[in-house]
Amino acid sequence: MLPLLRCVPRVLGTAVAGIRAAAPSLPLLQPASRPCARPFGLLSVRAGSVQLPGLLRPWGPCGCGCGCGGLHTEGDKAFVEFLKDEIKEEKKIQKYKSLPKMSGGWELEVNGTEAKLLRKVAGEKVTVTFNINNSIPPAYNGEEEPSEGQKVEEQEPELTSTPNFVVEVVKDGSNKALVLDCHYPEDEIGQEEEDQSDIFSIKEVSFQSTGDSDWKDTNYTLSTDSLDWGLYDHLMDFLADRGVDNTFADELVELSTALEHQEYITFLEDLKGFVKSQ
Repeated sequence: MLPLLRCVPRVLGTAVAGIRAAAPSLPLLQPASRPCARPFGLLSVRAGSVQLPGLLRPWGPCGCGCGCGGLHTEGDKAFVEFLKDEIKEEKKIQKYKSLPKMSGGWELEVNGTEAKLLRKVAGEKVTVTFNINNSIPPAYNGEEEPSEGQKVEEQEPELTSTPNFVVEVVKDGSNKALVLDCHYPEDEIGQEEEDQSDIFSIKEVSFQSTGDSDWKDTNYTLSTDSLDWGLYDHLMDFLADRGVDNTFADELVELSTALEHQEYITFLEDLKGFVKSQ
């Protein structure tokens, strides 16, 4: 039995060698060809073809014949015409052609959307800073529907800019500034001042170093939400003695509204030039 088992590996080796010898003469199996199932533009490029698909074609001169190579569409043309009419209407209703001046000897500095009002009072420098971005409160949705035959234009309220503003008071020779963060409460906007209430409020009070360009969050900040009314009234009187009172707040609204409208018109003109691209 043992000699028979020893012969098995020899027989298998002879059979494998015979198969290897006959393999070159047998045809190889090839995978069946099938059509491509992805009709993308990139797959339409054939070898040796000079035509490029739409996504790979370089931009050529626009259809209007200006030769700028830019993209001009019918939608762009309609957009430009709309902006022309919008700019014309906005300039027509523009209340101030130049920014109004503040009473009380305030000097105005404007840097884009940010404005500063500066005033010196008996050894103190008072600076009021505000930014017109996001300064127009949202329209109230609870207004009555226009009556039949009434023009929609008559229902549109006049847009008013009521920005938050920061008052900094620095005494001569001091390295500290008393900073008061103020805002216009929404329920006070447009209300009649029958009881002579303040039309602006103080939100926060803190001391900041005059040598720092950015305020530090590590400095203590006093919130007026839970402040004693006696202390709050003294802070409001402190501001009024330095020219920041209801009259100042009213004039600040006029100035901010004029600046916001001016910047809005400039934005529309820049947008028209960008879309037109000529």
